[in-house]
Amino acid sequence: MSNTSINPQKKTTAPAIRAYLGGSFDPVHSGHLEVALHIYQDLLPIATQQNRPLHVSLLPNARSPFKTQSTDPAHRLAMLQLATQDTPIQINELELWQAPPVYTIDSVRALRQQYPNDCLIFIMGMDSARSLDKWKDGLQLTDYVNLWVFNREDSDHINGGISNSATSFENPIAASQYLATLQSQLPLPLQSHVTDSPIELLTPITRCLVDSLETDSTDLKSAMKGRIYIDTRPITAVSSTQIREQLQILATETNKMPVTNRQIASIAPINDIMSNTHPNSLAKWLNPAVYHYIIAHQLYSAAQFR
Repeated sequence: MSNTSINPQKKTTAPAIRAYLGGSFDPVHSGHLEVALHIYQDLLPIATQQNRPLHVSLLPNARSPFKTQSTDPAHRLAMLQLATQDTPIQINELELWQAPPVYTIDSVRALRQQYPNDCLIFIMGMDSARSLDKWKDGLQLTDYVNLWVFNREDSDHINGGISNSATSFENPIAASQYLATLQSQLPLPLQSHVTDSPIELLTPITRCLVDSLETDSTDLKSAMKGRIYIDTRPITAVSSTQIREQLQILATETNKMPVTNRQIASIAPINDIMSNTHPNSLAKWLNPAVYHYIIAHQLYSAAQFR
């Protein structure tokens, strides 16, 4: 059964909690799932206690405004479906089939209009949060959604592993100072929105909607002022760009081989992933089914991105 979600909101007894991790997912890798599952596991006990539906979704874009090209949306959707099988993570196709470029501000407005009473959380890395003042209406995101920010730092190479600076501090003073440092890196207008507890991201906005009825009940922007939670736990520092580079190197090396040897060469990395015993960087980051799909459809060859 597909875990893709494009259906309108169903009637529920309590406002749902909806969290979205956007990106090109080109290709989707274990770092994406790690973040989404962290959020799901953190929110599930709260949602259960409050008897609220919980939806954590990957939100693939048609093409990032900061990129000139992306892999065909149909391929990226297929890889997302493979990667999220047997997980509670859903896929939302809101942006995927729109004509690029598609801007995040337009998406969060659409989500707020579709789910006016639900708690909406947009998940992003600290690298993106730092530059929100350079996005189209990026400083207005918190007019529609809350932000859950992870401090992922890009590694210099794909084997970078866990970010060393995003550590958990046993010393409360050190932890507080670290959080203050990250908070100071946000655009100045957003720094006052930071909260030290993710619980504050889940406050129902019904009260705010009632307060706004006397002015304009359709003014969803004035009905919500989102908060920002900076999550300091260490997460995997790897990007899809790094994985594409590795795949292109592999494709280049394979293409230099005699035709009779190419099939054997392409099978070896797949076996590394399936056995999970070889220190292959691709085996570390790609779901086996996703890697099979990439090989079968000859994605991310060096020629594709020239």
